[in-house]
Parts: sequence; structure tokens; C-alpha cells
Amino acid sequence: MSAESFDGSNHERIAELGRRVLGGGSIARDEGQWLFDLESGPDILELMSWANRIREHFKGNKIHLCSIVNVKAGGCSENCRFCSQSAAYQTDSPRYGLIDVDPVLEAANEAQANGVTALGLVAAWRGLEEGPVLDEICGQLEELKRSGKARPDASLGIIKTQKVADRLKEAGLECYNHNLESSQRFFPQVCTTHTYDERVQTIKHLKQAGIKICSGGILGMGETREDRCELAFSLKELGAHIVPINILNPIEGTPFAGKEQLPPLEILKSIACFRFILPRQEIMIAGGRTVNLRDSQSMIFMAGASALMVGNYLTTLNQPVEKDLQMLKDLGLDPNWDKEGFCDQELPHTT
Repeated sequence: MSAESFDGSNHERIAELGRRVLGGGSIARDEGQWLFDLESGPDILELMSWANRIREHFKGNKIHLCSIVNVKAGGCSENCRFCSQSAAYQTDSPRYGLIDVDPVLEAANEAQANGVTALGLVAAWRGLEEGPVLDEICGQLEELKRSGKARPDASLGIIKTQKVADRLKEAGLECYNHNLESSQRFFPQVCTTHTYDERVQTIKHLKQAGIKICSGGILGMGETREDRCELAFSLKELGAHIVPINILNPIEGTPFAGKEQLPPLEILKSIACFRFILPRQEIMIAGGRTVNLRDSQSMIFMAGASALMVGNYLTTLNQPVEKDLQMLKDLGLDPNWDKEGFCDQELPHTT
């Protein structure tokens, strides 16, 4: 980051854009890009201050918590270059087949005990098609729904047909995670075994089924600021309800193992930009936050974050849930998220 002094004209422009978003308006792509390109520390802190106001205006002091359970690990046929679960790379990631429902319900018990709203079933494979595996997954979703202990969510890869999406909805699935990962331009640098368009089509099938969409990306894979801005606007166009922002945690054995970590201030600035572009969405900070943000983790909420993934990630550790809950308490934030079906995102607003 540049050490240049505070620019009064930047201050005025950031304030102008912030007031517009607070008033129910939106910012254009070139304005979003200008925000992503801010360099000086004072300007970024000013941006974060406005992002915090936007978060408080649209989301109050509620923080949406979610956790995940890995129902099938490792041996994935896809070659996503950040992922230690790909069969293409030699890593220490665990491998096991589809688990039964008992560990899922145990994870639901833990989620409920920690006040976590949603539990996502995550599987390392290309996607989900009709057949016995779909039957088993639907059975797990039905059991999770019946337990009433956590909202049944899932991240199960590419969905090729509307029939599969409809079946998941019938089983009780409420929200599906399928990240775009980055911009359409940069995506071929991330994965070549499936396309960006296949990911978009998956999201469209799920939306058609009436399933809420959780979709975001990963920062720090070598993408440009333009790619980050393009990702944010693509998610806006697709109507994502939850936008997870992951920060690359380079895993030994993957092609991205040697990537240089982003500075914490660059990460916080990016979160704030996403809040300006997506004022009504739940912006969730997920994988890589402990490694990349370290002692500045609590600043994600000042930067506009309104959701947090708690508990361990798929193949890497997170900080203890108790520490996250204490962080929220210390900041005066409430993890008892209102289960209102994201209806606050559907309210009409002027542009």
C-alpha cells in the first residue's frame, strides 16, 4: 500500500458513493473499480467506515453464522488449482467416501449448541446427478431438516439438470453454495476441467428450483483488482443471497502453493468494495481468514462483513468457535441471525 497522504477529493467521492448506497441507490462498474483501486491507508479506512455504515443500515448488528461438514473428502476429478482435494495433486488432504447421516446430525448438534444458523453438506466431486448418490444426499438433507437444528445447506458441485435441483429442493435444501471463484476472464487460470458457464448454469437451475444462492470467490489467486470488481458485479447480476469471500490459503502440493499472500489492508478494502456493490447481501468471510488476516480479523465487520463461517474448513483449521463468539460479543454484534428467508434482500429500492 502507498504511504501517500490523505486525498480530500477521494474523501468526498467515497462519501458521495456511500451516501448514494445508504439511500437505496447503487454504484456503477467504473465507480466500483475506482474503489477497488484505492491505494492509501487513510482512503481505505475511510472506505471501510462507509462500508460499516452500509452494513449497519441494511443488516443491523446481526451476524449470520454457518458451518460445514465434509460428507465426501478428496479424490475430486476437477483440477481447481487452489484445492488440496483434487486427485490431480499430491497433498496430505484426507480421502474418504460418502459418510452416513450420523456425523451430519452430530455436526448439526454442534451447530445448534454454538448458535450457528446453517450447516452445509460439502462433497469433493465434480457434481451431483440422478442416481443412488443423489438419493443418499437427499436422505441426509431430509434428516437434517427434520432435526430442526440447523438450516439445511449444501455445496455439491455442478448441477446439470433442473430435475436434480428440484429434487434437492423437495428434500429440504434451502441454500446452495456454488462459487464463481473469480471473474470469467480469470477463471481458466483457476480450473480447466469445467467452465465458468457451467457454474453459472448450475446457479440458474438452483434459482429456478427456489433454492437460495450462496456464491462468492477467492482472493489472492493472482487475479487483478479488475477481476475482483467483475466478480462482485457478476454476483449482483446472478442475485446471490450470501457472498462468501475466501482468501487463498496456499496448500503444499497444489499449483497455487507458492502464491504470495495479500496484505491484510488489501483484503479489508476488497470486503468493503463488495459491501458497496452488494449492500443487501450477506457478505460472509470464510476460508483463509485466520492465516491471512491474523490479528486484524475483527476488522472484517468494520469493512462490511455480515456473516462468518465458523468451525474448521474442509481441509484446514479455523480458530475455535468460542473465540469467534467472544469476538462478536466484544464488538457488540449479535450471532442470533433472524431466520427470515433473506426477505430483506427482496425489498424494492431505487437505483
